[in-house]
Amino acid sequence: MSEYSSSELWSIFIMQSFAGLSLFSVLLLMALGLAIIFGQMGVVNLAHGEFMALGAYTVYLISSVVHSYLPALVPYYFIIAIGAAFIASGLVGWLVEWSLIRFLYKRPLDTLLATWGLSLIMQQSFRSIFGAREVTPTLPQWLMGSFKPSETVDIPINGVFVMALTLTLTLGIWLFTYRSRVGLQMRATVQNRVMSGAAGINTRWVDRFTFALGCGIAGVAGAAFTTIGSTGPDSGSRYIVDTFLVVVFGGTASLMGTIASAFGIAQGQSILEFFLKGTMGKVAVLMVIVLVLMIRPQGLFAPKIRS
Repeated sequence: MSEYSSSELWSIFIMQSFAGLSLFSVLLLMALGLAIIFGQMGVVNLAHGEFMALGAYTVYLISSVVHSYLPALVPYYFIIAIGAAFIASGLVGWLVEWSLIRFLYKRPLDTLLATWGLSLIMQQSFRSIFGAREVTPTLPQWLMGSFKPSETVDIPINGVFVMALTLTLTLGIWLFTYRSRVGLQMRATVQNRVMSGAAGINTRWVDRFTFALGCGIAGVAGAAFTTIGSTGPDSGSRYIVDTFLVVVFGGTASLMGTIASAFGIAQGQSILEFFLKGTMGKVAVLMVIVLVLMIRPQGLFAPKIRS
């Protein structure tokens, strides 16, 4: 750090913090979906990253169609593509739960192996359909460029959009989970499945909807990812480990824990990786997580569940 002046260090800190916020946005969107599936259903979904990639490829397809056949919709297509990514990933998630996951409840090792196999199948499907090379949708003009709050700080507009999307979706998930009838049924099923069924809740439908919702949120994460990176068949698998770390470190089934964990991990990685050589920044963050989990294995914000 000695080669930098104080003003340069401050600018670097701001820029890396903002880069960390962009990573935080993607991790949080991924972790929200995984927290719903893993935290509330106990399903270890190793294919969660592929649902993110499915959302990203959906945006790429819509971008290609719009630019080729509907150029008048170019300024507006990205908002439509986000909804389409949610629906596409959610529908595939619904199908996966119906055809595979529903037979494996209460068998976490089996779900781990089955979803790992599913992830390989989806990756090969992406490779066969879109090719092995990474692809990038053509973003609308209003997502391009940046603004400069000072001479040494440059903040990209697409990063601001991703953060706004993440905050909006997080608020929507909170309202849905704690203020809607379906959200109440989801939480009741998690706390006591037998009593929920006795009270008239269709727990099988709740399971299927919950899995589809988590996959749909991963699709939105993929749509957001297209604004800051290119998409390849293995793009989702690059984030799955960090996403599981976010969920476990924050506390399963805890929305506040997921937010706090995603923010801490993203900021720690972004800032430390700039100043430390190689992957030492990521190693340092992982060591902190391991130490905290040794002291508090239930995570930062473990929910209170009645036995």
